[in-house]
Amino acid sequence: MVDIINALVLIANFIVVPGLTYGCQLGLGALGITMIYSVLRFSNFAHGEMMSFGAMTTILMTWWMQAQGISFGAVPTALFALPFGIVAVIALTLTADRLVFRYYRSIKAPPVTMLIVSMGLMFFLGGLIRFIIGPDDQNFFDGQRFIINARQFKEMTGLNEGLAIKTTQGMTLILAVLMVGFVFWFLRHTRTGKSMRAYANNEDLALLSGINPERVILVTWVITAFLVTLAGTLYGLDKSYKPFTYLSLLLPIFASAIVGGIGSPIGAILGGFVIAFSELTITFAYKRVLGYLLPQSLEPQGLMQLLSTDYKIALSFLILVLVLILKPTGIAGGKVI
Repeated sequence: MVDIINALVLIANFIVVPGLTYGCQLGLGALGITMIYSVLRFSNFAHGEMMSFGAMTTILMTWWMQAQGISFGAVPTALFALPFGIVAVIALTLTADRLVFRYYRSIKAPPVTMLIVSMGLMFFLGGLIRFIIGPDDQNFFDGQRFIINARQFKEMTGLNEGLAIKTTQGMTLILAVLMVGFVFWFLRHTRTGKSMRAYANNEDLALLSGINPERVILVTWVITAFLVTLAGTLYGLDKSYKPFTYLSLLLPIFASAIVGGIGSPIGAILGGFVIAFSELTITFAYKRVLGYLLPQSLEPQGLMQLLSTDYKIALSFLILVLVLILKPTGIAGGKVI
């Protein structure tokens, strides 16, 4: 029985807890993709760089606060610098909309044109970010590193395996739940949220009903700015911040949105967890787990890893292709907000 518990602790430590955290980060990013797709009707390829820009601004503000001797004990300083990152991304998205996207909306440009324009914005932002903060890994974490570490868990339980929960993982789960809950409440129970849903369902009918499209678009960009900054900063805190990483995150985020059902907020969250747990489950080495579950004579010699971690991105692409072939509408049926 103890061996089974040790095996379960291993799975919880290396799959369940990281999967929940990573799934929340992907889900927040995918929810932003879904908001833009539903309301503005194009796929925003600059989404990953917007996440990076929000995280970068938060990092710069965190460094400034740390240089001034401002700290908050066990809580990471970045949590209090986060509002500055959100404000910066709101300014960025509204400026980009006014200078770039508004013109193409006014001439009724097809979605593929908007997609290509967003790719241009992606390359511009990527270069700007690397010019400001550089291309290397940046460390901005402070405060208490673990809620509970492996040694403490072993001492508490007497097990051979330990369970570690990082502060950033706890923060990610709490903030993601609060943010997603707010978005769903806003869309369902506020006048502006209902206007956004009506505009997403039928633009012409919404305009005839007196809904102000510019207000709907503005609010959509503001909510997206909250989502991308939160997702980008939490990912940087939990793993590391490196500008190129956010470009590679674009594929799993889009995969999450499409697997869940592009245009569906609930699907975006579910898709994030599907992609996260698929990556971790298939790339995890099960040798130690099987060592606890099997007799010593049958203990495996190899890592018992289905796929190398080098192919995580390829796995997201494979899942994306399979969903597009087998169920193009995704898990939640691709309903609009």
